[in-house]
Amino acid sequence: MNPNDKKWRNLIVDRLRDRNRTESSSFNALIQCNNRLFDSNSQLSAENLRLVVENEKIRQGARGSLHGSRDSSLDNARVQNLEKKLLAQQEELTELHKRKGEHSQQIIDLNKRVQELLKVIADKDATLADQKSLNQKLRAEVQMLTSSIQELKNLNTCLRDEHTALQLAFASNEEKLRKAQDDNRVLVEKIGQIQKQMAEKMNDENESFIRKMSERMRRELEDAARDGSRRSNSPVIQDRGSIGELFTRGIDAIYIDALPNGVQMKFDSHDGEVNAVRWNPIEQIVATGGADRKVKLWDVSKGMCDPKGTLVGCNAGVNSVDFDSTGTMIIGTSNDYASRIWTLSDQRLRHTLTGHSGKVMAAKFMGEPSKVVTGSHDRTLKVWDLRNKACIETKFAGSSCNDLVITDGSGSTIISGHFDKKIRFWDTRTDCSANDIVLNGKITSLDLSKDYKYLLCCTRDDTIKLLDLRRNQIITTYSHDNFKVGCDWARVCFSPDGSKIAAGGADGNVYVWNVNGTLETTLKDHSSGGFFIRSSSITAVSWHPHFPVLASVDRAKKCVIWSSTTV
Repeated sequence: MNPNDKKWRNLIVDRLRDRNRTESSSFNALIQCNNRLFDSNSQLSAENLRLVVENEKIRQGARGSLHGSRDSSLDNARVQNLEKKLLAQQEELTELHKRKGEHSQQIIDLNKRVQELLKVIADKDATLADQKSLNQKLRAEVQMLTSSIQELKNLNTCLRDEHTALQLAFASNEEKLRKAQDDNRVLVEKIGQIQKQMAEKMNDENESFIRKMSERMRRELEDAARDGSRRSNSPVIQDRGSIGELFTRGIDAIYIDALPNGVQMKFDSHDGEVNAVRWNPIEQIVATGGADRKVKLWDVSKGMCDPKGTLVGCNAGVNSVDFDSTGTMIIGTSNDYASRIWTLSDQRLRHTLTGHSGKVMAAKFMGEPSKVVTGSHDRTLKVWDLRNKACIETKFAGSSCNDLVITDGSGSTIISGHFDKKIRFWDTRTDCSANDIVLNGKITSLDLSKDYKYLLCCTRDDTIKLLDLRRNQIITTYSHDNFKVGCDWARVCFSPDGSKIAAGGADGNVYVWNVNGTLETTLKDHSSGGFFIRSSSITAVSWHPHFPVLASVDRAKKCVIWSSTTV
């Protein structure tokens, strides 16, 4: 037997004995008195019986004496005394019977009380048995939980060790990544210098060619003048200007400036609405984000749609996507109040940025991949340090942010567009904004030109504004009778050289304006039927920074890649 069970039983027996003494002590005097009364009653009954017998004998003797000598006064007195004594005994007997009845009633009441107490004791015994059983079960459960806690502690220790190892590996890989990015930056600068040298050389050759052509034309004109010819030289001059412009701009400029006029490919990119699209700055890979909580990558370099991967982890629809300057990382914002960052090489989720209290509408890398800024419906902007995995600054805008851009490579200035129709300018070194610009409608998107001099703003009044950031004023407004902004997050963009802008309309068409304000073309092949063309509002467009291709997405799962058939 378990010693603990024996101690427990002895403790219960001691407590029952104590309770018995406590509950019966108040009745001890009454029980003893009742016992004495029973004894006295028995004695009195025996005495009464003896007196009755004696009285009867005396009566018989008195009766015989009366018959023998009725004149004896001594016998009469004796009889009277005996009668008085008999009367007193009868009264005493009556009183004893009365007291006996009272005691009997008390005994009945006490018996009832004892029965009730016995029932209470039985109930408490049953409860005690249940508590014992429950105690045994709880002991077994405690033992099981103790073993589970120990196992969890061991597992936690293993996970901590693994986390430490992964942190070390991550730090090492991050250091390698920074070195690779530095090397890549150096190589890009070298390539830029080489391209610049090649461009200068080509320009010199072009100028030499133009001089030779001009000299040749001049000689021909002089010969013609000497011959008396009245031939006009204006077409030749105009052709010469066209040739000069052609060679000055170069073949690459013509390639980039080509106006998209046809569909290169069209495919279903998501299972629901597509909210965002963005080109990789290095490769011909386009990223899309949709209401199905996924970010998808598509390779279109081979003239066909090749799925490169699906980035998961979001718990609600994706609102925007953006690449870093090296094209190795991508950030996506979501309606679950968080932003997430993946690496393209292994398509793994690297960071989850939580802290906003509303859906996150936009996010951008701030010059370097280690810093990110996000804008949310909770009316704040947050700056994040990915190395420390923490928010290092919060800017309170007072209105929900729909989009934002970074003005230079260092990320020193942030421009945000808000629901209250204001464009706010933020210096990362201060907490407040300055030089706010108020437009006529709530702002849906922003885009910067490559030279950071011009800002493109799309508003819900169905117009697009071009702002000169050097003067902080609107210089051009783009609109069309058929152009309507389809949603609060409709994205517009500059062409790579900044000479054109593209925007998607609520009618399913893509509108392309010249930067001077002229509508150059309307791309109308975004859906497969008339009804869908009217209902499939385009949500975002993106121009590739190095190739003459334009991507657009809509609310009917479609992604369309537009290109020029003349290049």
